[in-house]
Amino acid sequence: MDVIPKVIHNYPYFVSVVLFCIGIYTTLSQTSLMKKIIGINIIGNSIFLLFISSANIRGGMAPIAPQHGTLPPGAFYVNPLPAALVLTGIVVGLSVTAFALSIVVRMYEYYGTIESNEILEIRSWE
Repeated sequence: MDVIPKVIHNYPYFVSVVLFCIGIYTTLSQTSLMKKIIGINIIGNSIFLLFISSANIRGGMAPIAPQHGTLPPGAFYVNPLPAALVLTGIVVGLSVTAFALSIVVRMYEYYGTIESNEILEIRSWE
């Protein structure tokens, strides 16, 4: 059973799955809204890592045309589309995180806490 060499060879996938599990655990187990936002960001970053690592080709070249106009024999390009999509996803994720953090700040101003169970207690008395 050659499990260790396969894990070492495919380490980006393994790291992505571990990060995804950490993000899910953080999101589900913590009561602080800030920690939940951090967990959601970890999930998003693990998906970006998985997407980029699945698009990578070992030994592939950057998609820039050589000066002489032809590729060397046996060479191939790496697809640039996943990198562009991940870059767009990072920008959207940053925007959503900033919006979520602003909502948490407003909730803290209104309720005086960012713990979700305490907010539920306060809302049950209203």
